Amino acid sequence: MKYLDEYRDPALARRLLAELGAVATRPWHLMEVCGGQTHTLVRQGIDELLPAGIRMIHGPGCPVCVTPIETIDRALAIAAAPGVVFTSFGDMLRVPGTTTSLLQVKAAGGDVRVVYSPADAVRIAAEEPDKQVVFLAVGFETTAPANAAAVLLADELGLENFSILVSHVLVPPALTTILDDPECVVDGFLTAGHVCAVMGWTEYEPIAERYRVPLVVTGFEPLDLLEGILMAVRQLEEGRYEVENQYVRAVRRGGNEIAQDTIRRVFQVSDRIWRGIGTIPASGLALAPEYERFDAAVKFADVSSSVDELPTECIAGQILTGAKLPTDCPAYGTRCTPMHPLGAPMVSSEGTCAAFHTAGRTRPPVSAAASATG
Repeated sequence: MKYLDEYRDPALARRLLAELGAVATRPWHLMEVCGGQTHTLVRQGIDELLPAGIRMIHGPGCPVCVTPIETIDRALAIAAAPGVVFTSFGDMLRVPGTTTSLLQVKAAGGDVRVVYSPADAVRIAAEEPDKQVVFLAVGFETTAPANAAAVLLADELGLENFSILVSHVLVPPALTTILDDPECVVDGFLTAGHVCAVMGWTEYEPIAERYRVPLVVTGFEPLDLLEGILMAVRQLEEGRYEVENQYVRAVRRGGNEIAQDTIRRVFQVSDRIWRGIGTIPASGLALAPEYERFDAAVKFADVSSSVDELPTECIAGQILTGAKLPTDCPAYGTRCTPMHPLGAPMVSSEGTCAAFHTAGRTRPPVSAAASATG
């Protein structure tokens, strides 16, 4: 396929793997940040092709997966309320709350609609002024500009029946939380190229310096990931700890300044709960006070929702931080599947457990097993 085949060339992949084998002289543990990267690594078998001792740790890189169950339950309660049109991207419909999902609310008669842009939700609010229209705003920094722009558009149109339920998470605080863990074994990161396309990589430079870890801005195709791994390992072998950009076709150091200004205009940094991990300070976005009237959590504060703990057998937190693999979980593939997920990494198609299950993984990757025994 044009524009994709060049990043999936098997001959180039073999050359990168050979160079990686020549460069690496000791075991290294690298974490990819994005769930899309995890799926490429697992689906293409890249993690099993790496030289022995080089292990990929799959991080908390899916914002759908880490959306707290409290937010999901609030979304479900709002969606079931009379007079509400609840809008969302399709990947949120199957995410389970305590007792149900948006798909089940829709099946029970709730007005739940899949949209392709938050601007679609604004359009619905303008066309149906007798309904309260709510958009579920989930994502990393990548989706924040569009969600902020939707709020600005609703404000410009003077809409009083539009609001968003915000569950934005920020990547840098999650990385520092992982690195601050005394049991952390991560030597370097492949950061999410789409996030850096918006935010640039200046936020990562203090992390590289403080924790002495390389961070490589990386794309999502097989050759992107192999080159990103090679760049990170080369830094580690040379004793360098910098931010490097593999994803040069899409990312520049300063990112997209217009998008950043839009985010800062509408949102402010806040503490955020990460499902399976807990509260990470200053790791999320919340609506700024001047746009609080568009906050669905405020507008529907009287809508009750219940929150229970995750099943005790779920080891989501350990998987999301790279301490364990999905195949280490006794529920994986039996009581926990993409159709009936128990925890965060299985609730989205980009989750680590979902990636392993889709690829038919029933055992740890060869390189991971070698690393653990060697």
